Amino acid sequence: MIMRYFVTGGAGFIGSALIRKLILDKNNIVLNYDNLTYSSNLKNLKKISKNKRYFFVKGDINDKEKIYPLLTDYKPDIIMNLAAETHVDRSIINADKFIKTNICGTFNLLDIAYKYWLNLSLKKQKEFRFHHISTDEVYGSLPQNGKFSEGNPYCPSSPYSASKASSDHLVNAWFKTYDLPVLITNCSNNYGPYQYPEKLIPKIILNAFNKKNIPLYGNGDNIRDWLFVDDHVEALILVIKKGIPGETYNIGGNCEKNNFEVANLICDLIREYMEPKGEFFDYKSLIKFVKDRPGHDFRYAIDSSKIFNNLGWKPTESFDTGIKKTIDWYFNNIEFFK
Repeated sequence: MIMRYFVTGGAGFIGSALIRKLILDKNNIVLNYDNLTYSSNLKNLKKISKNKRYFFVKGDINDKEKIYPLLTDYKPDIIMNLAAETHVDRSIINADKFIKTNICGTFNLLDIAYKYWLNLSLKKQKEFRFHHISTDEVYGSLPQNGKFSEGNPYCPSSPYSASKASSDHLVNAWFKTYDLPVLITNCSNNYGPYQYPEKLIPKIILNAFNKKNIPLYGNGDNIRDWLFVDDHVEALILVIKKGIPGETYNIGGNCEKNNFEVANLICDLIREYMEPKGEFFDYKSLIKFVKDRPGHDFRYAIDSSKIFNNLGWKPTESFDTGIKKTIDWYFNNIEFFK
């Protein structure tokens, strides 16, 4: 059965990983709708760019006049919304873009998707899905114990997480008010190949490679649950295929580590990588603690039991295996980041 996917933000880190995976299935046709802002890169999709089942349209998710005709012409079965401003630090400096993209943009997509859905046949209406990809940061900060479940109240700390929380509420409202068949997933911190280097793990890898200081906020004791991007993509596709409309599914890597641990492990692995090549250097000496950022959540951890029990998903990569694959990719693609 042919499935037509309309993916927003498909040139970003997670979006491009999703599209690369979707295109492997010969029954899938994918339209990538992306505004190509600073963290998007069509080079992420170079390997599949000539595929006859892949299409790209540059555009903003706030552009109603552009999106609605695209939907009616392209006739997607699935809309997956990954278009978002995502970097917490940038949201603290300039929240405006986060409000416009994450809140107004999500509203706009919902409004258009609902009008499109109403004009589908009853059979197509039942099969249609609007999948909104969100973050665990909407839940706020955890103490040393406990994990986020789907029933946790929202308690966002930054303009970024507040904008994503708002978008989640909008998606839920379109299900409850209009019966639009929606799905929400909230994931933990992703890492892997092609990630934009403002994020923690690629920043550590690239700074170490270039022997630049590796800045860590505070004492480096903030804890994150790390999820390898390909595991996340597998979960997203499973939710589309088996998820129940109106439900939220939390997706976690079951890999809790604090930032200092992450930096030390990466430095050790890079040393092991470089020493056989005759490069001897103490990469850990590059780690420097800097002033903590405002509203910095202490700990995130995801309870993934719902998606495991109901849909059968669990991550396949440990942090050790995932980070080795990531470092290997970055070292073999240094030119990509120049």
